[in-house]
This record gives sequence, structure tokens and C-alpha cells, in this order.
Amino acid sequence: MSLSGIKIRIIGAGVGGLAAGLALAQRGAVVSVFEQAGVISEVGAGIQVGPNGVAVLRALGLESALREGAIRARAVELRDHRAGARVLRLDLDALGPDQPYFLVHRADLIDLLASAARAAGVRVRLLQKAEGVVPGKAPRISLANGAESRADLVIGADGVRSVVREVLNGVQAPFFTRQVAWRAMVPNVIGQGPEARVHMGPGRHIVSYPLRGGETLNIVAVQERAGWAEEGWHREDDPDNLRAAFSGFGGEVPEMLAAVERVALWGLFRHPVAPVWHRGHVAILGDAAHPTLPFMAQGAVMALEDAWVLAEELDRAGQIEAGLAAYQARREGRVKRIVGAANGNAWKYHLRFGPLRAAAHAALRLGGAVAPGAMSRQFDWIYRHDVTRGG
Repeated sequence: MSLSGIKIRIIGAGVGGLAAGLALAQRGAVVSVFEQAGVISEVGAGIQVGPNGVAVLRALGLESALREGAIRARAVELRDHRAGARVLRLDLDALGPDQPYFLVHRADLIDLLASAARAAGVRVRLLQKAEGVVPGKAPRISLANGAESRADLVIGADGVRSVVREVLNGVQAPFFTRQVAWRAMVPNVIGQGPEARVHMGPGRHIVSYPLRGGETLNIVAVQERAGWAEEGWHREDDPDNLRAAFSGFGGEVPEMLAAVERVALWGLFRHPVAPVWHRGHVAILGDAAHPTLPFMAQGAVMALEDAWVLAEELDRAGQIEAGLAAYQARREGRVKRIVGAANGNAWKYHLRFGPLRAAAHAALRLGGAVAPGAMSRQFDWIYRHDVTRGG
């Protein structure tokens, strides 16, 4: 069906919601995005955009603008926690010149998508908190201010606490993984170059990478512990708690952590992939459909892929329900594989038994020395998947 004139309402002005709004508006839909906040903004945070996400941004006409504000990553390095000795270096340039991998501040990506969406005719409505959705041929959104909005299609891009997901699937309680994460932004005091580094230690690890011309470092530190922390990364913590948790780390880590002045802490929860993604001209995408742990750096990229596939399948289908069914069929298997990979990845960084950790690191060093290409190609199923070419 043609999307020309189809009225679509999207709940949530994050990466997925704005990308979907842009992709749908470029195909002729009349799109409004409802955002509960008073401004479209993101707290300090970086994200990694692999080649599969860049493919979507390229198809949306945004790759050049992305390159202006992002850093092209050249490698991912795994390091031992004690002195920071390199265990393995994955060369991202080996992916090829047409497969760039970028490090970008989340706020910069949001600004890029919001500007492009508005230029394409998307209306972004702020201070519009959705409290409920009623599916049907003309689905209805109930807003906290007492207003209602009807459309031909409603899309929930409203994150892990999605109102729309609950309407479609009921309550699905996540469970605490016994892992917490701190997130901080600091000056690049160690002069880290264009690469992501993972410092691996017993029961914990730290990821760091540069942003915004290399002047800033994004830090994510994960620790296994029984103590619960709430989900969502807007809760502030004492930086000394972070430093204490990683006091046994050497190399460049102490200098990085000494520069932390503000830090957010959140609990890592595992959510099931939603079994129902659409009903009655209502659909979900991104974290609303398939929240993922951060251990594959694919959360935002999966939202970009969702946005493209949803718009493409709606555009080629004969009716809305058929387009939504094709969207879920095309996406569900891939996101389940991504979520599963992320669920199983943290333990590889957190080996506690010293001899086992030493043996594992030795195997990684050997693999990197003997067959560096093979070490990188294990991720081809993620990075070389291109939804804009039918993937």
C-alpha cells in the first residue's frame, strides 16, 4: 500500500522513534512523535554504531552528517585488568572501507535524527506523556493531560518501560541479572585513540571509548553483585563507589576513574523478547519489543534496523496488518539471536578463577596472532547484515 496520507503516531522520541518517523515520512506518511519530556535530549552517554546501523543511517541520507560528529573506530581491544596488558585487538578496519564503525554521543545522534525528521515533515510534540493505547482500526492514545489522539497506526518506541508493550503483551516482569553498571563521561585524560577498550577482571569489566573529537571518554563499568539496583540509568551514585569497586584494576584505569566527578548507576535486567509486536494497528519497536543487555553494543542499532524494516514492510504491503506481520516475521529471529548473544557475553569478561582466566586470555592472544581475520569474522553475522538491502 502507499503510505501517502496515512496518519501515524509514534510514542517516544528516542533513536528508534525518530528513525521510524523519518523513514515513514520519507515514504509519504503523516507522522507525529509524542515525547513526554519537555525537550528532546539525552544525558551524557555514548553509543557504538556498527556498520549495520550505519547502513540504515546511510539509506536515510544521514551518513555524511554522522561522520561530522562521530569518531570512526579503528579497533576493539580486550585488556587484562591487572596492568592493562593487551589480550586481543580486533581490527575494525578489516571490515572494509564500506563498513564503518562509529562512536558517537547519544545526544548528537538524537539531534541528527530529530532535525532530519522535522525537515521531512514529522511533527515532534513535547510534554505528551502516553498513559494508554487502545488498539483497533483507528487506535487511540490517551495522554496524561487528558487529551486523546487517534491515528491509522500507533507505534510504541517507548523503551523498556513501554506502555504499548504492556497493552499488547500484558505485564512481563524482568529479572535482575545480579549485575550493575555505572556510566560516566570524563575528559580523555589517558589520550585514548579511536578504539573501544574492554578491561576484563574477576566479576567485572570496564569499557571506554572516545567521543566528540577525542576530547571526552565514555565509560561503562559493570560489576557482578547480589545487591539490587533499579533499572534505568538516571540514578546518580557516588564516584567513590565506582572507584572502590575497581580498585584492583591497574594500567590506565585508575587515572580514568580518578577523573570521574558524576556517575550514574543502574541495575541490569534481562527482559524476554515480546511475543506480540503488533495488534489492531498498534506496534512496538526497539527496546519496547526486545530490550537487550549492553554486552553486544547493539541496542540502538537494533532500533535503527527495526525502524527501517517497519517502514519498508508497511510501504510494500497491501494493508497495515499485513505490513506489521511482515515486519515482525523479518525481525524476530535476528533480535532474538542478538539478545541471546548479549545475555551470554558478560561471563567471558568476568572469569574469576585465575588459572582459567589465564588460559582463556592465552587462547585469545594465540587466536589474534595466528588468525586475526577469523577473530573479526565471527561478528560478520551482526555487522554485515544490511536491512536496507533486504536483510
